[in-house]
Amino acid sequence: EHGEHGEQACDARVHVPTMTRRGYDGCVSEAHAAKAAAVHRILARYLVEVVERHALCPWARAAREHGELAVEIVWGTPALAAWRAAAERALARPGAAVAMVVAPELAITRAALAAVRDQLAAALPAAGIAEFHPDAALDLATPARLVPFLRRAPDPLLQLVPLAILDRVRAAPPLAERAQQAAMLGGRAAPPRPATAHRIADANHATLRVAHAEITATLDAIAADRRAAYTRAGVLSASR
Repeated sequence: EHGEHGEQACDARVHVPTMTRRGYDGCVSEAHAAKAAAVHRILARYLVEVVERHALCPWARAAREHGELAVEIVWGTPALAAWRAAAERALARPGAAVAMVVAPELAITRAALAAVRDQLAAALPAAGIAEFHPDAALDLATPARLVPFLRRAPDPLLQLVPLAILDRVRAAPPLAERAQQAAMLGGRAAPPRPATAHRIADANHATLRVAHAEITATLDAIAADRRAAYTRAGVLSASR
């Protein structure tokens, strides 16, 4: 994560904690650490206050609390090689079941981010990949049309789930629902029990029909927090 901002030239170095219990192995400048900390905090708000609070992902809390979530940041306008390197670092962390690669300074459309996802999926065929984008309107017409809003993260990000984990979990019948959710998180891999996928989608649809105003207000509050925090920390493109 040293990037193009010259962090490696600084003498003051600290360890940047991530959202896993195992911490982060990189050594970076204090200024860079402050930027990374702001990004991690904003992402954590989205995961805890939106995804976990409203049970949009049945196993999100456990993944985070058990250290199974690995987060990497790519700065500026990353090339595919940067996305891939960050994804591989996250997936390589011991115990990682879900990897998130966040691009806080990237100005990109939803369609363009989907194209990046497709390119990365071709480069990393062993992982299921889904894109999350901050610009997604609420559409309650059907559960399927609601998905982009459910993935309205504060920053553009790609989420990866190793397909090997899906295969292992599918082999254990008591954990079939967890396997299905992992498949959904990865944005690919046909579910072993289609009824489970429909049940999760229908549950989220029912939740949003009731709580969409509350969730939208929370997302807007997180976006405002993001703008202020990123400005203070020196993260670029903080006007979103």
